[in-house]
Amino acid sequence: MKKAIVLTGITTTGTPHLGNYVGAIRPAIAASKNADVLPFYFLADYHALIKCQEPERVRQSSLEIAATWLALGLDTSNAVFYRQSDVPEILELSWLLTCVASKGLMNRAHAYKAAVADNEQSGEHDPDKGITMGLFSYPILMAADILLFNANKVPVGKDQIQHIEMARDMAARFNHIYGEHFILPEALLEEHGATLSGLDGRKMSKSYNNTIPLFEPEKKLRKLINKIKTNSLEPGEPKDPEGCTLFSIYQAFATPHEVTHIRQRYAEGISWGEMKQVLFEHINNHITPARERYEALLQAPEHIEEQLQEGAQKARDISVPFMQKLRKAVGISRISS
Repeated sequence: MKKAIVLTGITTTGTPHLGNYVGAIRPAIAASKNADVLPFYFLADYHALIKCQEPERVRQSSLEIAATWLALGLDTSNAVFYRQSDVPEILELSWLLTCVASKGLMNRAHAYKAAVADNEQSGEHDPDKGITMGLFSYPILMAADILLFNANKVPVGKDQIQHIEMARDMAARFNHIYGEHFILPEALLEEHGATLSGLDGRKMSKSYNNTIPLFEPEKKLRKLINKIKTNSLEPGEPKDPEGCTLFSIYQAFATPHEVTHIRQRYAEGISWGEMKQVLFEHINNHITPARERYEALLQAPEHIEEQLQEGAQKARDISVPFMQKLRKAVGISRISS
């Protein structure tokens, strides 16, 4: 039986945080151990350049993200783990797709429309001011990431479904012109991945600067958890766990039995200070073994690079012959053998 291909990219613009872990990394690590699936996980460093023009940040983020996935137990014997920039066929396919993608389709991309709306709301005469071609054509590069390996499923949040639909449109258009080459990918909605609130109660996100880095040292982890906003209810007053940031984070790391116990403590009026201590101890105990592996990996970048190069070779064993086939399909080939 042919394995289903599932593909996920991680943009290299920041340090992995608790929200990344429970929402995307943890379920992906579990999937990497599924013998019935061939998972592709890649560091999307070319995508990072769309929003980040700080070379050292992109480099450091690549190191931290790769170390995080390996420390958490990514099964690289089953999964293909690589850096986007180590597979040049991705950019070549991106150009082939650019030549069949309509501008009207790109005009409808959410990120582009949001950037135009921001300019219009700020009174800019030029609605495209500050919008790069990287941002405008981002969906094409994402489509190339997916279609080069004919991924069957792409795990995404609701805000990314449009990109999968656009990839399907481009694949169908290419197939119509040049023959059947691409499988039409399907969005795999991450319904079971938790969405965590950050320090200020909003969704945990680098954009809001409200994150808790996954492998923060103990002292810093405690300090950040103590910063989490709570209401003014006093110790002894019953508290509602629903909508509480402390509870939502705890729930993402706890067993059902532990969650039931904490719900009871909320009903009994646990103090916010005590709940923050409970949360700190629970998360710290959960991540300490992986944190130790992570710190060791950061001191051995050559091992990380070796893993990425092995993954890139696996990826190129697929991408190189497929790209040769696509070149021939569009008429790009040697005049004589």
